[in-house]
Amino acid sequence: MAIFNDATDSQDPYETVDETTALLSPRSKAPSATWRPSREALRPMAREALVLLKTSIPIIASYILQNSIQTISIIIVGRSRPKDLSVAAFAYMFSTCSGWLIGMGGSTALDTLASAAYTGGGDKHHAGVLLQRCFIVLTMLYLPVCVIWVFSGRLFILLGQDADFSWESAKFLTYLIPGGFGYIYFESLKKYLQVQGLIRPATYVMLVVSPLSGLLNYIFINNSKLGLLGAPLATGLSYWISFGLLVLYTSYISGHECWGGWNKACLNHLGAFTRIALLGIIQLGTEFWAFEIVALVAGSLGKLPLAGQSVLMTADGVLVTIPFGIGVATSVRVGGFLGAKDLESARRSAHTSFVLTATISIFVCLLLILTRNHFAKIFTSESEVIRYVALVMPWIGLFQITDALNGSSGGALRGMGKQHIGAAANLTSYYIIALPLGSWLAFRGWELSGLWIGQCIGMGIVASAQLVFVLATDWKLEIERALERISEDDNTAPPV
Repeated sequence: MAIFNDATDSQDPYETVDETTALLSPRSKAPSATWRPSREALRPMAREALVLLKTSIPIIASYILQNSIQTISIIIVGRSRPKDLSVAAFAYMFSTCSGWLIGMGGSTALDTLASAAYTGGGDKHHAGVLLQRCFIVLTMLYLPVCVIWVFSGRLFILLGQDADFSWESAKFLTYLIPGGFGYIYFESLKKYLQVQGLIRPATYVMLVVSPLSGLLNYIFINNSKLGLLGAPLATGLSYWISFGLLVLYTSYISGHECWGGWNKACLNHLGAFTRIALLGIIQLGTEFWAFEIVALVAGSLGKLPLAGQSVLMTADGVLVTIPFGIGVATSVRVGGFLGAKDLESARRSAHTSFVLTATISIFVCLLLILTRNHFAKIFTSESEVIRYVALVMPWIGLFQITDALNGSSGGALRGMGKQHIGAAANLTSYYIIALPLGSWLAFRGWELSGLWIGQCIGMGIVASAQLVFVLATDWKLEIERALERISEDDNTAPPV
């Protein structure tokens, strides 16, 4: 599927698009001084919404299937070993907020650098060098996380969790460490393909691996002596299989054109790449970490709020893929248009993304509210937990709307290389306003509902701040900055 098209031509740019279609038309548009919504703007915006939706659907499907590996594992644990449900859900959530975050947040550096380099640079192998650099940097960032996981039992106890629960969670995470490398490499290779317009390969891979992971979890948990610890081993093996299949696709089907072999240039500019990767990690991590704190507070409220939070966070981990997927598509399109010096298309893509995510999230919110009395039955048969989740569900629905606006605006910022704005907005709103307010409400009788009210407020502030920055963007200046990043990262070293 093509990522970029000239949306203002009279010729329909979206007909007969596939994964071999050129990413950009050879012409660039002259920049205009201002952008004003008008009838003339509606048609190209509608076309942009269509291509964003077409681009994001396989991305969303890929992330849903990818997250389903953990979701399926949690469901199997909950059905086979109900007493271990909280351990599995908590450990997987902690892994998402730490190890998986390295892959998801760190690889967004490729959204900023590789998308612009692919469309605006002269060397087609530049994207391959950036992928190699991504492997190196993210591996080094993941190693300290491995150490934290091994000794996380004492950390959880210090944070007020039950001792047995803490040690079981730490052991679970330790068994999950090898799988983290597979997850990170899969995320990096997926981004490398996405900037080339190859969106569907990751989805194809996950269509195979997702049901396979369910089989592996069932065998490892129920038909071996591993018990609960079979879950992280099955999950880790699933991520390595995902990476291996994506390597085979890239090597023998499509995507290898930008590889060019291992290149010593991947060792250059490691500091600059690390800075952008860290900002991406912080931008996503401040939100993820806030949810981890919410889980810790929920654990201190009692077993019922903790069980309810386990269900809600597992569900939200699937739902968040919708705005995140559209945000990824927005990042790649905005970054690519900036590299191609196409001011109007970059701006239009960012603005259209806001409308698209808001519309979809309203439908998701209504669906959650209408199904609130039955939703938790997917994860547990305990009637008390089902009723408790139903009480909190309206706030989860409202959260989807604010999270959607955050996903689209954050995606536009990543495409511009402005991860620091999202990171600053998250740090300020969550840790100064949302978490203190949510915790105060939780211990004043609101319990889990209070925590999620705080999250709604925090996400609303983040989305509003990011929207203001994107709407006030000087797009001509951002084109100049994108071209500067390409020129500063000129790769001249010969292949190894």
